[in-house]
Amino acid sequence: MTGNGEDGVRAVADAGFLEVACDESGSDGENLTGGNTDVFAHASVRLPMAAAAGYVQEIRDRIRSPAEEYKANHLLREKHRAVLEWLLSPAGPIHGNAHVCLTEKAFFVVDRAVDLLLGDGSEAVGLFRAGPGAFGDERWREFLAAANQLLRVRNDGEPEAPVDVFFRTVQALRRAESRTSVAGTMEQLAAARARAASYRARITAGPTLVPVLNPLLPSIVRTAAHWSAGGRPVLLVHDRQNMLTPERIAWLEETARRSGIGLAGVRLVHARLDPRVQLADFLAGIARKIASDELNGRGDPALTELLRPYVDPASVWGDERSWELLARGGTQERSPVR
Repeated sequence: MTGNGEDGVRAVADAGFLEVACDESGSDGENLTGGNTDVFAHASVRLPMAAAAGYVQEIRDRIRSPAEEYKANHLLREKHRAVLEWLLSPAGPIHGNAHVCLTEKAFFVVDRAVDLLLGDGSEAVGLFRAGPGAFGDERWREFLAAANQLLRVRNDGEPEAPVDVFFRTVQALRRAESRTSVAGTMEQLAAARARAASYRARITAGPTLVPVLNPLLPSIVRTAAHWSAGGRPVLLVHDRQNMLTPERIAWLEETARRSGIGLAGVRLVHARLDPRVQLADFLAGIARKIASDELNGRGDPALTELLRPYVDPASVWGDERSWELLARGGTQERSPVR
C-alpha cells in the first residue's frame, strides 16, 4: 500500500500487519564527505498511538521547555541527561520496541563506489580500513571526495569531469604507494573507467529514481526487514520526505518484495501529528549524536551502552573500533540493499 489513504491504512491494520513509525537524522543529500554530519541514522518505533502520546507528554513534562516542537537536542543537553537515560534504558518506554540503522557516511561512499565499479562491494571494508594508513589522511580524504563526486547525481561542471578526477586520484595513490595491502583493490578500480563512464552517462541522460548516495532508501528497506523478520508484514509510517516520492515508495515496495521482505506499504505523515514519529525522531537524533561521538573518539561509554540494544547489525559501518563499541562484538551483517 502506497501513499496516504486512511481507508487503506485501516485495511492494512485490520489485516494484522504491524505498524511502525520512522524518522531520520543526519541527511546532507548527496554530500556525504563534506556535509554537516558524518553519520546518518534511521530510527523506527513500534508503539500504540496513545502510549506514544503519553511518553511524548512525559518527556515534555520532565524537560519543561517552552519550545512548541521538541527535538533530540532537547534531550541531549547535559541538564536533561536523566531524561535521556530514562528514554533509552531497559526500563524506559521504547526498549524492545525501537530500532536504529546507522550509516557511517564516508564508508557508505566507499562501499557504493566499490560495488558500482567492481560489481561487488566485498572489498570495501578492507579498503576503507587500510586506506588512511596506506595513503595518508590527506590523500585518503582526496580519494573520498573524488568518489563522492563521481557517484553524486548533481554535477555543475562537465559531465566527464568527475570521472577524470576520480581516476587521476586513483592513479596518484597507486604511484605513491604500490605495495600496500589494498594495492590489488586499487588496480581493479583503476581498470574500471568504462563502468564509471557508463554510470555517469546514465545519470546525466535523465532523472534518477534511486540515487546511489542517499542512505535513506536502503535504510527503509532494512527497517522493514527487521520488523517483518517474525513473519508479520509491516506498514511503515514515515515522516514526510522529499526523497519519498510515489515512484520511490513503489520502488521500496518492489525491492522488498524481491528480497522476501514483508513490507506492506509506506505511509507519509507530518511528524507533529504522530507522536510515534516524534519518538522515532528523538531516537534518530540521539543515535546519530552518540554514534558520531564514538566514531570520533569522544564517546560517552554509558550512552553508547544504552544505545547498543537498538543498533541494527546490518548498519553500514566501516570503522572497526567504534563498531566494536556500538555493537559490542556483534557480527556485522550485510544489508539486503546497499
